[in-house]
Amino acid sequence: MNIARQAAGGAMRLRAYATAAYVPPASMESLQRARPPPPKPKPESPTFYTGRANYYDNLDLLENAVRHTRSALQNLQLLPLPRFAQENLPPLRSAWKNQEDLGEKIQAKLTTTRYRRVLVQLNQLNQYRRLAEVAGHMELAQRLKRVLELYERENKDKVFGSVQPVSAKFDEYGRSYTIGRRKESTARVWVIKVQPSPEEQAATETLATSAESEAVAPPPDSSPLDSVISAAPATGIPGFESGPLSVAPTQVKVPTTNILINNIPLVDYFPHVTDRERIVRPFRIAGLIGAYNVFALVRGGGSTGQSGALALGIAKGLAVQEPDVEPLLRKAKMLKRDPRMVERKKTGRAKARKGYTWVKR
Repeated sequence: MNIARQAAGGAMRLRAYATAAYVPPASMESLQRARPPPPKPKPESPTFYTGRANYYDNLDLLENAVRHTRSALQNLQLLPLPRFAQENLPPLRSAWKNQEDLGEKIQAKLTTTRYRRVLVQLNQLNQYRRLAEVAGHMELAQRLKRVLELYERENKDKVFGSVQPVSAKFDEYGRSYTIGRRKESTARVWVIKVQPSPEEQAATETLATSAESEAVAPPPDSSPLDSVISAAPATGIPGFESGPLSVAPTQVKVPTTNILINNIPLVDYFPHVTDRERIVRPFRIAGLIGAYNVFALVRGGGSTGQSGALALGIAKGLAVQEPDVEPLLRKAKMLKRDPRMVERKKTGRAKARKGYTWVKR
């Protein structure tokens, strides 16, 4: 039975059609074949089939500009830049077109995500332009500037000019008068340069005169340290009769800044270290600790609001007294008032949002 099935299956598997190539008869050789369809034109942009060719073309150009600029700065050994050098660069200024205007320029509808992708590349190019300007490579900076001008607002000069310099009043004693506010607190601040006492002035003049009169070259076989050791009293570390450790250390007078708040010293008026650090921070950023004294009148609010208002007033006063430190204070956001305010109490609430304790009966 199985043998019969195998024989029948082999017969059914035989091909019932011809496998040779078809040869048309001689009568059909005169017929013309159909013309092939014309080739499709090659798209001008490689991103044509994305549906947003204009957007991706502009983004690709910006990415290429960022890549080539980074390579150029690396060849000039300006990248990677140390952190301390980045912090000392002048602040960035940018006035890019808004989402609608930029979409009209590139003739594409921009969503928020796509707009942010473009801004990331523009900000990176702007940082490279600032670095090239500071390093003195003006040709590279001008090329980047021409690229960035295509995406900047038309009224950028007006936007840049909206940042007004800090202004304050000066009295006949050279004191600057500024006002700082935060929350419900207001601080009126007077900043004046530290005046040396008559004794300090006399000592400084005496030292200068003695230094000029004693400016004589030491013998060739003696070192500059020998004259210092011979002139200084031998009251150094016990056990050392000679050498630098046997010399008493010179007392260095560290300048201090006196801050009076409502005729009360800073340490007594603000017992918390956090508030005192907030007030002294403008002096630390500007590097002017001990150069100016402060007198302030503070009203309203609590310790946090008063310390913030006082810090703003001090920062404004230092920016007026020393215009060179204004970019540093502005970059540290010390010249901008904190816009946050206390939220008002609502009816039926214990405070702004706190509810009363629920009582069943």
